[in-house]
Amino acid sequence: MNLAEHGGQDQLRAVCAELTHARVALAEAATRSDDVVAALPEPALRSPAQRGAAAAACSGARELRAAFLGVHADAVYDELTEGRTRYLRVDALVEGAAMAFPGLVPTPEQLATERSRPQADKEGDEIDQGLFVRAVLRSPTAGPHLLDAMLRPTPRALDLLPEFLRTGKADLGSVRMERADGAARLTMCRDDCLNAEDDQQIDDMETAVDLALLDPTVEVCLLRGGEMTHPRYRGRRVFSAGVNLKTLHGGGISLVDFLLRRELGYIHKILRGVLTGNAPGGLSSTVEKPWVAVVDTFAIGGGCQILLVFDCVLASSDAYVSLPAAEEGIIPGASNFRLGRAVGPRLARQMILGGRRLRAAEPEAWLVFDEVHESEELDEAVEGALRRLRGSAVLANRRMLNLAEESRSEFQAYMAEFALQQSLRLYSPDVIDKVGRFAASA
Repeated sequence: MNLAEHGGQDQLRAVCAELTHARVALAEAATRSDDVVAALPEPALRSPAQRGAAAAACSGARELRAAFLGVHADAVYDELTEGRTRYLRVDALVEGAAMAFPGLVPTPEQLATERSRPQADKEGDEIDQGLFVRAVLRSPTAGPHLLDAMLRPTPRALDLLPEFLRTGKADLGSVRMERADGAARLTMCRDDCLNAEDDQQIDDMETAVDLALLDPTVEVCLLRGGEMTHPRYRGRRVFSAGVNLKTLHGGGISLVDFLLRRELGYIHKILRGVLTGNAPGGLSSTVEKPWVAVVDTFAIGGGCQILLVFDCVLASSDAYVSLPAAEEGIIPGASNFRLGRAVGPRLARQMILGGRRLRAAEPEAWLVFDEVHESEELDEAVEGALRRLRGSAVLANRRMLNLAEESRSEFQAYMAEFALQQSLRLYSPDVIDKVGRFAASA
């Protein structure tokens, strides 16, 4: 659908009109686009001409969505959240938008169809979710409200909290945790896939982070990888292999439940704390704790990304970190935002654009790791780090350091653009080709 050839200016004016009329015009335009695509064969069976027709229809509808959001994003958000009195997490927000504003984002039924397909055979409906979330996060009113919604504890964590407070233990599936000596010790235990991340791991990690932060007897938190059963690393601890590329190829890595949830959810909570309510008098209502990470063997991709929000990072002498973004073709979370601050712009570009591995034995590794130890000395070093971060002034100074290094408004602006650009990368030909070749070789 070429807007210039199909009454495009009239359609653009219609979706930018008063909201009551604009939402009807948007729904009608989206239906026309959907009808064009529905008349075509499944994506994998389309001819080049048919792929071009589908792309033109989707592009035209997407242009109208962008115009609609440029005018009405705040009004849409206020309607969905009842004037920002309800705190909807990003998954509930996009689902509500699909119901209340037909044609704005894909419906649950459209997403279910998409999830049943390999990545290469999808229509790319999640791009419209990325467009919507970008518009929300760009807003100076809706954006901060969505960040607050994502900092609140999850219902799953609140359900599990009484039992964790009583026993000091929780087995969440891909993450096990135990409270001992005032420390919450989280162990990533996807031992068959080197702690590669998928939607389930993101849910388990956020639940574990919430539990650790909400437990008033916990003073400091620790994250470490468990021992692996993977043949190549059997019996060795591994921190993380990053995103599960096999799952990505199969269509199981979602924009909202994985890529946006991990950045706006548990990673941001490690940095900012969990939001427990609206405190009176402008006092902070977040609960924060200092965090220690231990890198055994390697932290690749997403595993490396999360280190950038920790207060202390220890590593075994044979460990390395890497951000193979150029190889995978996707954006490495908020690393483009945070890594340069930690290691400087030149090294950040070498790692993100050039795929450089940074080994613990290299001098530059001290920009990422606070301490490097031989494997047999690491456990003792970890206990020392946990003791040091229990100081009475640690939390206040941690908060001020984080405020100076990364303002919420800067993070919000980065994540707004990330939401769209990452959704586009998920459906780019080079990413589909790369993950397909990876899955075939695996």
